[in-house]
Amino acid sequence: MERPLNLSCFADTMPDSSNRSGSSTGPEGGRGHLSVFSVLVLTLLAMLVVATFLWNGLVLATILRVRTFHRVPHNLVASMAISDVMVAALVMPLSLVWISFDVLCCTASIWNVTAIALDRYWSITRHLEYTLRIRRRISNIMIALTWVLSAFISLAPLLFGWGETYSEDSEECQVSQEPSYTIFSTFGAFYLPLCVVLFVYWKIYKAAKFRIGSRKSNSITPITPEALEVKEAAQQPQMVFTVRHATVTFQTDGDTWREQKEKKAALMVGILIGVFVLCWIPFFITELINPLCSCDIPPIWKSIFLWLGYSNSFFNPLIYTAFNKNYNNAFRNLFFRQ
Repeated sequence: MERPLNLSCFADTMPDSSNRSGSSTGPEGGRGHLSVFSVLVLTLLAMLVVATFLWNGLVLATILRVRTFHRVPHNLVASMAISDVMVAALVMPLSLVWISFDVLCCTASIWNVTAIALDRYWSITRHLEYTLRIRRRISNIMIALTWVLSAFISLAPLLFGWGETYSEDSEECQVSQEPSYTIFSTFGAFYLPLCVVLFVYWKIYKAAKFRIGSRKSNSITPITPEALEVKEAAQQPQMVFTVRHATVTFQTDGDTWREQKEKKAALMVGILIGVFVLCWIPFFITELINPLCSCDIPPIWKSIFLWLGYSNSFFNPLIYTAFNKNYNNAFRNLFFRQ
């Protein structure tokens, strides 16, 4: 994967730039001031870095402090938060220095989203077989596989000499530009987990639709007093429950506690997947087509797509905790002792 640019690239590609660095050069070759737009962009990106780090750090602190969170599925959330904290701390500020960490952390963040989607799918569709013991074991396996696979994808060029990782022209490290590695890394880091999460959410949607249909088929049609009298006269005595002016069903009005929980989990997974796709798909589309068709994509757009993908690490904890009242209560307890 090509990690094209660091923060200065936004200044490099400004229309009013007088040279490659995006700033005016004085008679002595010194660098002048950045444009107002460049300063604004850098400020917003810095705020994104800080917000991503603090929000994921808050999630980790909550999980470590609250004993009830020391179980599945919070270990999956902790794994996702760790990868997102590393994105904010090691990738965003140093996107061209820590190249292996860049690929490692972003890939781990993507696969952690996939692991959470799989956990939600199994807990909804197989809640009787998916016991706490099995769930804990599977979640630990998924966390281990996530980080091992991410490390393998990020370190493959260094371990197997898969393309050049150092540019002599610019005297800097870079992700291997070998087309075969680009295809391998983009599919391993994005397109494969994308297929998994889309399939999982489709199965969750089908399961939810099936349950709603099952509830409707279990309904009992209303029986009016007049119809009951005719039925009792024509047939032998039987036990019948009637309620005036109301429909009698096997379940109480509204959803059960488990159904409400499953609907909330399905909605959370849907939003998590939707934001994940919107954040990362522009970057990985350009990453895949760039070596295949030798397209000349402007550097500013490469940086926009890359930082849009980085921003997914900010949205992940925001989305997950927004649908969990326990996290909201735990956050309040971190700052206000009750």
